[in-house]
Amino acid sequence: MYPEPNQQLTYQTDDTVYFFSHAYDPLNNWSAHAVVIWGHVFPTVEHAFQWKKFADREPDIASAILRAPSPWEVIRLKKTIGRGRMPADWHDRRVTVMEELLRAKAAQNEDVRVCLRVTGSRRIVENSPVASFWAYGPDGEGENMMGNLWMKIREELQ
Repeated sequence: MYPEPNQQLTYQTDDTVYFFSHAYDPLNNWSAHAVVIWGHVFPTVEHAFQWKKFADREPDIASAILRAPSPWEVIRLKKTIGRGRMPADWHDRRVTVMEELLRAKAAQNEDVRVCLRVTGSRRIVENSPVASFWAYGPDGEGENMMGNLWMKIREELQ
């Protein structure tokens, strides 16, 4: 289904760009795995996560996020119309919300569970060059909360 982890299928040369999904794409919040939760069908975990920030207090923003055609658009909406409008307690709840979403994604998508099994007992790291809380960030010193949540869920599935 997905390529082997060591296959380098996305790269470029001087005159060509080669692309294909990578082996661990199912672990990405932007992967095309719908999640049914909170009475809605979200196209991606990113849609659901950003929606949850605004669902209780900013229904117009939440609605726009739910209808967004891509995770890129979700982030754009969050940064433009949602800027400064998140609930005050969001930072205290964000890990719990993300864990709930990742559990739903794994429960509802067999390929996500397979992907987790393929990781074996190795450490899972979200290798984002910008996110220092959810990933390793630009300096490799980030908290890697996303990887930690996936490892917790993987352990429980075994």
